[in-house]
Amino acid sequence: MTNRHELFYNYLAQTSDFPLALDIDRAEGIYLHGTNGEKYVDMISGIGVSNVGHRHPHVLKAIHQQLDKYMHLMVYGEYIETPQVKLAEALVGTLRPHPLPVPCEEGELFNLPPLQGRVGEGLDNVYFTNSGAEAVEGAMKLAKRFTGRSEIISCFNAYHGSTQGALSLAGAEFFKRNFRPLLPDVRHIRFGVLEDLALITTRTAAIIIEVISGEAGVRVPDVAYHQALRARCTETGTLLVYDEIQTGFGRTGTFWAFEQFGVVPDILLCAKGMGGGMPIGAFISSKSIMAVFKNNPILGHITTFGGHPVSCASSLATLEVIHSEGLAESAVAKGQLIRELLQHPSIKEIRGKGLMLAVEFESFEVLKPIIDRAILRAKQGTGVITDWFLFCDNSMRIAPPLVITEAQIREACNIILEAID
Repeated sequence: MTNRHELFYNYLAQTSDFPLALDIDRAEGIYLHGTNGEKYVDMISGIGVSNVGHRHPHVLKAIHQQLDKYMHLMVYGEYIETPQVKLAEALVGTLRPHPLPVPCEEGELFNLPPLQGRVGEGLDNVYFTNSGAEAVEGAMKLAKRFTGRSEIISCFNAYHGSTQGALSLAGAEFFKRNFRPLLPDVRHIRFGVLEDLALITTRTAAIIIEVISGEAGVRVPDVAYHQALRARCTETGTLLVYDEIQTGFGRTGTFWAFEQFGVVPDILLCAKGMGGGMPIGAFISSKSIMAVFKNNPILGHITTFGGHPVSCASSLATLEVIHSEGLAESAVAKGQLIRELLQHPSIKEIRGKGLMLAVEFESFEVLKPIIDRAILRAKQGTGVITDWFLFCDNSMRIAPPLVITEAQIREACNIILEAID
């Protein structure tokens, strides 16, 4: 009889010649369990997805309850579906000004800067998609339709998805050259460089940018940069689109990372950690901007499975867990503990906010064997799953589920240090 490994390699489309090919039987909390008794600490949350851990009981309960009612009913936006409308209301609720001070990386308290956005506009209208890339595609269409402009700007070393429109925004030619021609009228600027903001003009429909640059190796800009970006967009009539697909839902210490920079975007993108393990994404804007999809043409953006009721129920439960368990706030202290524990002469720098960290080594040649050894340690008891970044292959990705405990952090960091040695 053909075993699972043969089925994997014979019938599943591969995207590299060296997949991890870990055979996982079940997952719980921060742990993945292999079919032969292996145990792994998931220190990357399935690439930023499992913010509340794998199979959180509250999320499972919400999924089961929705399964007992209905699954797919009709294409997006035609029927009133309770999971959709409740999740949309809850998401808009997270986008009101933050009333409380939050802890900074040093463990003290600071007051978030006042939020600056377009006068009279708010993020109060949600369009649900199946994924982050689809949210990017929808935002690009929305910006072009609302502004009547064609130029879109993104950053070098940015990643916003692999569909053709999202790939057009990618800031590395390596990923794009064999798929050209892609979308025209896309320009790139350097992330965090103030003088490049002058390239945003009255021709620009939107700039799509991460609040913290993820695949470039977790690069955190100054507050002044985002505030200057907001001012330039307002000046030129350009829509500011924040991609919080990796940073949203509590990962950086606040529910949304943009809260820490005192700037409100015109369009907000989310996915990954939003679903509690279920596929879902969204782009969020003001009702007046989103209204352009209603006519000329009618059904300006449509999707069959976007906002699937089971995914929406899972997402709402995820949001509730993040708030009720204080996971965003605790991410700061947990991230600081990781910084304190991962001290080694081979580590050059640790960057990031909350539980979105990059641990830099001399080179990929140094890092890759460390990642491999940490995984293989499962043969001796418990392994650790980490990764590197698309555009920063000398840095280790550390982004565990936000539910990780202090004891589990110490366990994982000890394994990583052993792998380094």
